Amino acid sequence: MSAFIQRMADEAGAYQVILPDVAATERLGVLLASWFGAGDVLTLSGDLGAGKTELARAIIRAVAGSDDIEVPSPTFPIVITYDFTRGRVVHADLYRIVEDEELDEIGWDEIGDDALLLVEWADRAGERLSESRVDVLLALAPDLGPHARICVLTGHGALAERLNRLHLAESLVESAGFGPSERQFVQGDASTRSYTRLVLPSRTAILMNAPARPDGPPIREGKSYSRLVHLAEDVKPFVAMDRALLAQGFSAPQIYAADIDAGLLVLEDLGQEGVVRGDPPAPIRERYEAAMGVLAALHNRPLPQILHVAPRVERPLPAYDVAAFLIEVDLMLDWYLPSRGITVDGVMREEFHLFWRGALNPALAEAPTWVLRDYHSPNLMWLPGREGLRRVGLIDFQDAVLGPAAYDVVSLAQDARVDVPEALELQLVGQYVKARREVDPAFDVRGFARSYALLGAQRATKILGIFTRLDRRDGKPQYLRHIPRVRRYLARCLGHQELGSLRAWYEAALPAKDLNS
Repeated sequence: MSAFIQRMADEAGAYQVILPDVAATERLGVLLASWFGAGDVLTLSGDLGAGKTELARAIIRAVAGSDDIEVPSPTFPIVITYDFTRGRVVHADLYRIVEDEELDEIGWDEIGDDALLLVEWADRAGERLSESRVDVLLALAPDLGPHARICVLTGHGALAERLNRLHLAESLVESAGFGPSERQFVQGDASTRSYTRLVLPSRTAILMNAPARPDGPPIREGKSYSRLVHLAEDVKPFVAMDRALLAQGFSAPQIYAADIDAGLLVLEDLGQEGVVRGDPPAPIRERYEAAMGVLAALHNRPLPQILHVAPRVERPLPAYDVAAFLIEVDLMLDWYLPSRGITVDGVMREEFHLFWRGALNPALAEAPTWVLRDYHSPNLMWLPGREGLRRVGLIDFQDAVLGPAAYDVVSLAQDARVDVPEALELQLVGQYVKARREVDPAFDVRGFARSYALLGAQRATKILGIFTRLDRRDGKPQYLRHIPRVRRYLARCLGHQELGSLRAWYEAALPAKDLNS
């Protein structure tokens, strides 16, 4: 596909795509579906028979993840709406629209809310067409073949930059040798990053699209939330930790090609086999044990604190400091407690911080190690063709910091998205402690147990806020199903004998059933 996408020199923001056959049109539809989604507008224009509905059908089937769904032309109903796992798609054909009032009758101004809007005969919408859109113009090209077409893509408003990124990404994919690959959507995480699987007959790769995130408003000490908690704002931290993990002999993805400034990477595909199975998913004991073995091996060795992005480009790992821990637990005060009808005042917040500062001091005094930070089932792949600890594939570690070893241990053993039986949790933690003591007989088991409980409580507190925010702010209610599990983890951790003062605060602030569910 990328070999056919050419920037048009005489028209800003426009690209030409040669479509020699129907299969090429379908591939373009899959490509567009991987870059545009809810809230975006694509207009489809061209003469009768130019392939507008054909391209729309390819886009809709790509979003659906199925080639079998029926996609009729909306000429007579004017609007057809589809609801898929990835989101809504609205397919409109305005050919029969004559008067502006007819747009009101079909609810035009709200029709594309929270949906990918595909519009044929978009000129009938006149000035009511979104200024932020991609215009897709199709024309027959009989000189190039009986089924050939020429497609011109023109970006407007905010989507012009997206179209430019698409072109950059396709150029990178081509340079990595995956130009003719089939594109498959990959379900990502809760972030703004997106992923596409590139499939050739003999090999695959992953395109990571990670645009730099604009720094948010200052919320404390003149810093944004992402600065305070040390979240990656561009792709450099991922590249640095990826190379560092590979240098330590672990299975992070190889980087085949990179445009670091643009935030685009073509990565080794670590496959689709994870460490859980079933519905609902449950831990696979052998794989969780191997994943815990990776942490013990990592924490048993000296690790550099300054990583390398590229020659003469360094990445000092930030410290997981008290400010970061406190701003994270504040998410419970800001989102979860209000959702439970609890009002948080300044005194309550100050008391909360006071207890947490005191509790965190011993953990922060420990010798720091790499904290990958999202070390749980969605980010662990299983590679049965490899040996030993290399069977565990690691992804999504761009937010890594220097901090207490127990953080990643509890992230795995109290997986927020999977029920980890308490017996398995105890076995995994015991396995970790045994491995640490084999290398260091003086390993502080009691201190580790306290840090494990403390950081488990901190993580559960944060996640309650994050999952509530994903529902209330971002319209992602699917995360709410995990909240009862996270509450159980929180109660379990607060039961540690040395966290009595902290537990007392939670018992006073939360409904009783939140700590007994």
